Amino acid sequence: MHGMSGAGGPVRLIVVDDHDLIRAGFRLVLEQEPDFEVVGEASSGREAIELCRRLRPDVVVMDLAMPGVDGLEATRRIKEEHPQVAVLVVTALEDPEYMLEALKAGAAGYVLKSSPLPRVISALRRLLSGESPLNQELAARLIQDLARRPGGGGNPPPAEELTAREREVLVLMARGRTNPEIARELVISRGTAKSHVQNIIRKLGVSDRTQAVARAFELGLIEPSHLKEREG
Repeated sequence: MHGMSGAGGPVRLIVVDDHDLIRAGFRLVLEQEPDFEVVGEASSGREAIELCRRLRPDVVVMDLAMPGVDGLEATRRIKEEHPQVAVLVVTALEDPEYMLEALKAGAAGYVLKSSPLPRVISALRRLLSGESPLNQELAARLIQDLARRPGGGGNPPPAEELTAREREVLVLMARGRTNPEIARELVISRGTAKSHVQNIIRKLGVSDRTQAVARAFELGLIEPSHLKEREG
């Protein structure tokens, strides 16, 4: 999905980490990609929030463990103010509970700092293409947690109604299906599956498929009974 910026230009990113060398490494790798543009860097969560207000990036590459306002709080506040901004967490913390909290705060996915830097590029491309850069076990735990929350909650309805087919796709997204798996189950092309996923993300007013599922639970569009069908 080229040019999240809406004008067909490069994807605009902010890199957030309290270590100068790590930020420089990310910038070096990201700027080698012609469709990515690093428009800002922040060394703290507070700086990241201010940069997002000023620069309106498409994606934030976010560290979690930072002094002052940490990455969790920064992610939460950025997503509250700018729900269309996607946040990809890059962290040294391998604790699944901490990562789950990052997803609840609004992150689209995570990459461990111990991973090779090109893996960040791969995760970004999966995010931008409508896929989820999460391991399935963690995604399943997030969905189970969401399923236990009461739906509806007085949230405003989505800007546009989902079609019947989009609702089918949404349920499969909640079950952790990838775009190719959705295509196989619904007997449609991969391109059509990807298009449906992107339409759902747009109509629900979120930045990525992880948060689309979260939003759908909040709106009552998905219920726990939909997930039970997975065993069938």
